[in-house]
This record gives sequence, structure tokens and C-alpha cells, in this order.
Amino acid sequence: TAADVAGALSVLESESVDLLLTDLRLGGEDGMTLIDRALKMPSPPVCIMMTAYGSVDTAVAAMKRGAYDFVTKPLDLDRLEILVRRALRSRDVESENKELRQQVERRTGKGLDALIGTSAAMQDVFDTIRQVAQTRATVLIEGESGTGKELVAHALHNLSGRKGRFVAVHCAALSPQLLESELFGHEKGAFTGASERRVGRFEQADGGTVFLDEIGEIDASTQVKLLRVLGERTFERVGGNTQIATDARLVAASNKDLEALVAEGKFRDDLFYRINVVRVHMPPLRERPEDIPLMVQAFLRQASQENDKPLRELTADATGRLLEFPWPGNVRQLRAAVESAVVLAPGPKITLRDLPQALRQWTPGGSPGAANARPGPRGAVAAAPSLNVHEREADLIRRALADTDGNITRAAALLGMSRRTLHRKIKTFPTVVEAGPP
Repeated sequence: TAADVAGALSVLESESVDLLLTDLRLGGEDGMTLIDRALKMPSPPVCIMMTAYGSVDTAVAAMKRGAYDFVTKPLDLDRLEILVRRALRSRDVESENKELRQQVERRTGKGLDALIGTSAAMQDVFDTIRQVAQTRATVLIEGESGTGKELVAHALHNLSGRKGRFVAVHCAALSPQLLESELFGHEKGAFTGASERRVGRFEQADGGTVFLDEIGEIDASTQVKLLRVLGERTFERVGGNTQIATDARLVAASNKDLEALVAEGKFRDDLFYRINVVRVHMPPLRERPEDIPLMVQAFLRQASQENDKPLRELTADATGRLLEFPWPGNVRQLRAAVESAVVLAPGPKITLRDLPQALRQWTPGGSPGAANARPGPRGAVAAAPSLNVHEREADLIRRALADTDGNITRAAALLGMSRRTLHRKIKTFPTVVEAGPP
């Protein structure tokens, strides 16, 4: 028991409380204030309001603030006992649902345990995630495509304790107008085709996390609006003039050098400083080969379960090839290669011939995916061995297109990347990659 708000808060802060039953009138303060404070506790109790000044307005106000229910005095103790039991059951169910959601997130690869690695580079990543997860600091995740940047963003959110949603936006996949609407929402009639109001991602993620993948692709106008959200934590929907507050935390990722883009005038320096409060670098797979065996085992189990296939073993030649291959597509490409082998292997063991063609034809010293200068269809010819990452990536893309006779969809599957990403990379290498039929 407590006689006032201060006494109640003292109890809430010193003890584990399941249920709070509070009067509306508490001397100089009221029960609404107490409910507000109680629900912001790390482990908030179920709240029930009681008052002699019962009215619909008071009941609605209490429920809107998060109260479970509302009773009027004089109290019917039998009814109150039933209400308390129901409220506590509701709390138990909510707790169980939260645990189930966390289990699902772990099973679907959204928790910290989805980031596999014992290498020193990955241990640095883990340490940084643990240190900053529960802060409000913006985080910039850098690394090549396929290194697992979105998994880092999920881990930051899962360990943050934030109750809001995790919302991801892939900036490169949207035009400037669509991206602005996606981030901030729009009012009905704001532009052609806006037939109804749309709630944007920052509004959806209030109290949670917004993950902006490939942030280096956003245009100058959207950069200005994003800077305002980070500075003032408010925004306006497209076509609207109402200020909307948001408590969404921003986590951004880029496979480009943002500092170079700033120097070229393609990315605002003030926005870069805003998002670069904490930087996490995801190392490419070729720089941490000691992590490959752990990943292969994890991907084998996952692919076997998802495809209802018996768990297979790898022969020595297949294992050797997985360890030696430079993996320009990084973890995403490794996962796709393992799943392909699990699905296509006819026997109890995965051999070298069961691996994707790009891996079978590669030899040490050659370009990934190239059969050491063996000409392919459509006139594709492998380049001389090179240690340049971009040249190797171009060689692999060329080889995949040659092996699939220019079929973009099949080539993307071989490379372990999306069709859209492959199209973008083809435009990056117009002189060395020849795209065939879609």
C-alpha cells in the first residue's frame, strides 16, 4: 500500500509488482500520473483505475494511457477479485507471447545468435553491438553486400529493450518520391495515386528501430528531411503540415564509402555526422575464413530442415573448395551455395560436383566463378587473375551470366543476390558484363 504517488513510486522502484490498483484522486496528484510513471518502468505492472468520479471520459482516458480496466466506487469486491484475476492472466499471456516472439526471432535468424563467428573481427562486432544496443545512438553499419548488415541491425534492436517495431527500408529499391512517402507517409491526395492516407515507416517504428539499408542511395531532398528527423525527432507526412513526433531509433547501412560520397558532394556531411555516431564494420568473408566451417554447419542444418532433406555431410574436396573460395558475394553467397548443394545432392554426402557451377569451375589463383580463362557462351572471357575486389566481382558476374546464357534470374540465384542487386551491379560494370535475356 501507498498513500500518494511518491510512496507508490518508491514501492514500484524497490519491488517487483504485478498489479497496480490506484485511486484517481491522490491529494495534489492523480492516479493518471501514477499510471504514466508505472507503465514506463522496465517491468510495468498491470494497472487498474478506481474512482468515485466515474465517467466514460475518465474511463477512456485511463485506457488510452495503458490501464487494463476501470472500476467505480463503492467497489464490488467480488467483481474486483474477478477483474484482478483476469488482469493477471492477461499479463501472463502477454509475457508468454513476448517469449514466443523472441524464440521465433532467434529461429528466423534475427537475434545476436544469427551472427556466426569466432574470429577476432566478429568478436569486435559482437562487443560493439552489446555496448551500444541499449543506447539511443544512431549506428552506421558498413560492409560489402552479403556480409550480414541487416542481421546486425536486428541484433541491435533485439538487445535494445525497445518495445516498438523493427522496420526495414531498402533505399536503393525505391524512387526518390516513393522513398519519401515510405519513410514519412503521405496524406490523401498528396500526389497522383495517393488515394488514402499512408502511415510512414518512422511513424510505424515509434518506440522501435528504423533500419535504412543502402542509405548512400537516397537523394538530396530526402537527406534534408532525414536530417530534420534526427535533429528534431519530428516530421510531416508528404502533403501534410502537421508535426508528428517519433521516438524511432535510426540504424543505417551502406556498402559504399560514405566519406568518399561526402567528398564528392553526393552525400550531406551534416547527415553523415548524424548517422556516424557509432560505426560497425562487417568484415568480408574472405577476411575471416576461420568462420566458414561454423557457418557451413549452421546453413546445412537450416537448409536440411527447411527443405525436409536428411542432414548431409561434406566430402573433403567439397569442404576444401568452400574454404578456399574467395566468396565475393560473402555470407549470402555461401548460404545459397550450401542450400543448393543440400537440395541437389543425390547421395548421402555433398561432393564437389554437387556445388554450384561457379565453385566447381574455380581453381586457386583464378577469378571466382571463372574456369581459369575458359571461354563461355555469349562470348564471355575470364579476365586474368586479380586481387582487385571489383574486378573479381565483375568476373564472377560475367561467369554467372555466361553459365546461365544471360538469364538474370538464374544468375542472381547462383551469385546469392537479388535480381535488383544484380541489375545494379551490371550497370556498374558495363564494359565487362554483358546481360542477356531477363
